Amino acid sequence: MKTTCARLTLTFAWCVFAGVAPESVNAVNVTEHHNHPSRNGLYVDPAFTTTAAARLSRDLTFDGTIVGNVYAQPLYIEGGPGGKAMVIAVTESNYVYALDALSGGVVWSTNVGPPVPSTGVLPCGNVLPVGISGTPVVDLPSRALFFDAMIRDTITGTPKHFIFSLNVDTGNLNPGWPVDVDATAISGTTLFNSLAQGQRGALALVGGNLYVPYGGLYGDCGTYHGWVVGVPLNNPTQVMAWATSARGGGAWAVGGIASDGVDTFVATGNTMGASAWGGGEAILHLLPNLALTNGTANYWTPTNWATLDSRDLDLGGSGPVLLDVPGATPSKLVAAFGKDGNVYLANRTNLGGVSVPLAQAHVVNTTIIQAAAAYQTTRGAYLVFAASGNLYTLRVGATNPPTITTAWTVSEGGRGSPFVTSTDGTNNVIVWGMGFEGDQRLHGFDGDTGTNIFTGGGASELMAGTRRFNTAIAARGRIYVANDNKVYAFRVPQPVTPIILTNLAMLPDGTFQLGFSNASGTNFSVYATANPSVPFTNWARLGSVPEIAPQQYQFSDSQKNTNASRFYRVRQP
Repeated sequence: MKTTCARLTLTFAWCVFAGVAPESVNAVNVTEHHNHPSRNGLYVDPAFTTTAAARLSRDLTFDGTIVGNVYAQPLYIEGGPGGKAMVIAVTESNYVYALDALSGGVVWSTNVGPPVPSTGVLPCGNVLPVGISGTPVVDLPSRALFFDAMIRDTITGTPKHFIFSLNVDTGNLNPGWPVDVDATAISGTTLFNSLAQGQRGALALVGGNLYVPYGGLYGDCGTYHGWVVGVPLNNPTQVMAWATSARGGGAWAVGGIASDGVDTFVATGNTMGASAWGGGEAILHLLPNLALTNGTANYWTPTNWATLDSRDLDLGGSGPVLLDVPGATPSKLVAAFGKDGNVYLANRTNLGGVSVPLAQAHVVNTTIIQAAAAYQTTRGAYLVFAASGNLYTLRVGATNPPTITTAWTVSEGGRGSPFVTSTDGTNNVIVWGMGFEGDQRLHGFDGDTGTNIFTGGGASELMAGTRRFNTAIAARGRIYVANDNKVYAFRVPQPVTPIILTNLAMLPDGTFQLGFSNASGTNFSVYATANPSVPFTNWARLGSVPEIAPQQYQFSDSQKNTNASRFYRVRQP
């Protein structure tokens, strides 16, 4: 690589390396499940070209140690303490972690209470213990992190759901929280009872309100309902709630609540003993106050809902995915995925009540339980979902009405939920499969053709402790995966860009400070000498350069300089 040098006025000089132009510095945050309110799972990151993605590797210097089993997707938040970017992870042991996004070290951690053992306390279930299951959400303006935790009372032993709000930069509890769901959630005459309610679905923030979905426990035991609980951020005492009128109908899908930016959409599962439709087997469009009004325009359920109920074939095994298909009539759609192996499209501006959908396709002969994704390429609009170890990608036709056709199918090596990366939203589209509870590897595929781009890597890329239905995130050229007791970081290779000096200063105590911008996650070292004519092998290495903020590096040399001149050189690696 070509070397260029320049002399600093007074007593210092520096050497830097030249390369391609750096990216602009814009904030990147992953504040919710699948990155967007629509739950499309799309991450726009210029670093993820198909060429770079093929060379993805695990960052072995990333620590990522946490305590507890993990069913929730991690989050990525920039601008944390000291300007650091953070990865947020939550566990079933009721631990919440903020990890340094580059080193994986703990920035802060907290435990919000004892989790609930599923054996001997809960009437059924397959999660042990039960703590924080659903993916949290972050409100950036208030720097607040929200999540639900199931806690066992240390005196009575009673399990209860609490909705928490923590300062995302410190982990401190925000005033007015937590919210006791048992004590505050009422829908008509139905009272919330934590004992048989699970909280698996992702939380959502819409219009100043927090929304939390609840379903039952594995085994459909006890008396439970499908619930959506709403909490105003500025007044957490004014809790709102909607619940299915029939028993059952849980809102338990991993993707949780989707939104068009104004209202919420949620999928419900099978109800039990209902002679008339009671809110189950449906896509619901709830108003901000969680009212289900406007007649049939705000709900859709298949005409065979009673049969689905009797056969435990939930429509709510996957959360709704909102997508817009330009040229289709209608173009504003919501996709639903059933345990009956069907994929459905409905008009999200007028769902239609108990009716046939806009489009329906029987795509697999097995249940669909996961969180689907949606994306657009120059060839059209796609949906992708996981079932039985495979990824199934469907093309949504821009017709009247829209159509569903199979695009491609590949093995993902496990039971994770897919996500998608693109360099600009439509190009270099890569669908990522999760080999969770299978080969425990990441897999990347071309979004249009399904051609294998990343084949899982070598021995270093093997993960452990993966959980079905979970997914990963992409940020700053990295993929983060939260598993039992550990968060893993993977990265694509990034070209070394020219060093742009942003800060040269002699501090009052004699410390010399230099700063520069470059690609995040790059390792730099600083060397110094009083005589630049000596071989570089004789220069003294002063240390590594910390990345104090995304793409911003700063180094301080506190050694007292007794030479007339001192020369500095920055190298990578």
